[in-house]
Order: sequence, then C-alpha cells, then structure tokens
Amino acid sequence: MELKAKKSTSIKALLVEDIEVCRLVLSTILLALNCEVTLAVNGKEAVELFLEGKKFDIVLLDKDMPIMTGPEAVVKIRAMGEGDVKIVGVSADDHAMEAFMNAGADAFVPKPMRREVLIPIIQEIINKKKNAMV
Repeated sequence: MELKAKKSTSIKALLVEDIEVCRLVLSTILLALNCEVTLAVNGKEAVELFLEGKKFDIVLLDKDMPIMTGPEAVVKIRAMGEGDVKIVGVSADDHAMEAFMNAGADAFVPKPMRREVLIPIIQEIINKKKNAMV
C-alpha cells in the first residue's frame, strides 16, 4: 500500500512493520516529513518489492516480524546490490542495533521512534538527492 504526503519531497520510503499501530505511527511521521510511503508487513514483502524493481530512498524495518525478520531482509536487499538505499533498523529490542548493523543497515533508531530523530535522517537523504542533481 502506498501513501502520499500533500507536498511530496520525492523521498520514497518503505516502512516494514508487522504491528498495525506501529505502522500507523511511523507512517504518520514519514508523511508529516513529506515522504511517499510504501507499507510492507514483513521482510519477505520488502525483498519482493525490490525484486519487482521498486526503488526507495529509505527503508525502515522492524526487527522481529513473521516470515522474515528485519535483519534477514537487510542482508537480502544488500545482496541485490542495493547499496544506495538508506536502511534504518527500528526496534524496542535491546540487542536489535547489533543485529541490524551486522546485517548491513546504515542506522538504528530505538522504539518508540520520535519525529525529531527521523528529521536529520530524512534531511540527509534530501541533501544527497539535491547534490546528485547538480
């Protein structure tokens, strides 16, 4: 499912989260930051989107999900050669940061995620895209 902000920054975000209320909270934050949001409920769905040729600027993944975990999905996405996409692990699990970073994630944000933590990450992507256009 895709959600679009009223003023899109053209930042394409993939949010991978199995818990509906967490999906709602995180997608609301991303939309408030003017991102175009695609939702997936497990790592397998995320990997399938990349296999279909979809491109994202940022992927936010929960750690523990059914079918395929966040870190497992990170390994598969990186193995496809997706080195430019910013991958951010998101979890309330104390050991999640290590699992995500070992899998190839670029950053980790503990739950509950706050908007002010995500703003600099999104701004970095916007700046990178602007510099690439010059």
